[in-house]
Amino acid sequence: MKTYLKIMFNSEGALPSEIKDSLLNMGFEATKGNYDFVYDWPTNTAEVNELVFFADKVHAALRGSNVYFSIETI
Repeated sequence: MKTYLKIMFNSEGALPSEIKDSLLNMGFEATKGNYDFVYDWPTNTAEVNELVFFADKVHAALRGSNVYFSIETI
């Protein structure tokens, strides 16, 4: 399973490099294409509750940075 993250930056918010550092510390990798970051789950069997908890962690990591994000897990 992979979780894909797309970030929409705001010129009044945190620097993109700061956002990148926060997400890399969470285990995301920067990527090119339709998404900005990807998280590769260690197993292919994450439960919905785990996915929601992970989304909560992303939300907490980005709180106060004045960015929008979308998240998709496949």
